[in-house]
Amino acid sequence: MKVLFIGGTGNISAASSRLAILKGIDLYHLNRGNSTLQIKGVRKIVGDIHDTRGVSELTKHHWDVVVNWIAFTPEDIERDIHFFKGRTKQYIFISSASCYQTPLSYPVITESTPLYNNLWDYSANKIKCEDRLQQAYREEGFPMTIVRPSLTYDTVIPIAIGGFKEYTTADRIQKGKEIIIHGDGTSLWTVTHSDDFAKGFVGLLGLTQAIGHAFHITSDEILSWNMIYSILADSLGKEAKVVHIASDFICKAEPSFTGTLLADKAESVIFDNSKIKTFVPGFKATIPFATGIKRTLKWLDGNPERKFVNPETNQKIEHILKLYKSTDA
Repeated sequence: MKVLFIGGTGNISAASSRLAILKGIDLYHLNRGNSTLQIKGVRKIVGDIHDTRGVSELTKHHWDVVVNWIAFTPEDIERDIHFFKGRTKQYIFISSASCYQTPLSYPVITESTPLYNNLWDYSANKIKCEDRLQQAYREEGFPMTIVRPSLTYDTVIPIAIGGFKEYTTADRIQKGKEIIIHGDGTSLWTVTHSDDFAKGFVGLLGLTQAIGHAFHITSDEILSWNMIYSILADSLGKEAKVVHIASDFICKAEPSFTGTLLADKAESVIFDNSKIKTFVPGFKATIPFATGIKRTLKWLDGNPERKFVNPETNQKIEHILKLYKSTDA
């Protein structure tokens, strides 16, 4: 099976690339060649998907599957439909579970949960991308499949404030500084290791029955945010000094957190993975967060430059804490 990943070396996609190679897939990566990550067995095409005229090699290929890991706007989708129609048997768009109804009317999320999120441009644009692909499938037979990851990690720290591509909150924990957990920390969430995500995702590659369908792929482990931060602190060998602050207060003090909190992580969610388990029999997430985050921290320890402590985020955290304590007084 001949597969093209547009991207393929990121936090989520690298694990899927490695598993695809292990499964014997003839895998190509199209990217600008800036990543230092080397995945043995991958064939490389250097270029920018935003300028398909500049990537002449693409016109020489027909694909069993094309996966765009870095499409974010309807314009990206329009370009891909135009360029890959007739050149691939399946096109997979990486959407986001943040597209699901916000706020939720029912806490258990299935693929039929409505898509509605007008609090975050990122999610709103992903929904528009899905709408365009659904139209192309219905009207033109464009062979699309949609995949919606939730908070998936490998080389990032999956927390709400001061994490992901930053080491800011982890650094604060190590230094004994206060950290913020939104709400009272009892709302429920799911974090998924990229190696587990890959098991479900690679199973969809070339799967004819998946055309026209949407899937989310997550762990079945359900944790409160208090537990997530506690596990992180324990993995760092420290005890976190936690201050619980309402999401509304956080976002009023620092509106830049609105997308990741009010539009995504502020309320409890539980994902029903029955659909991906039906289409990819045997899919099961087996890496608990307590194990996976230790892998991530070990990887970060391997190169101090990976531990990016963002001074701007630190300033925002201190600003929120100061306002909260003055109000609380």
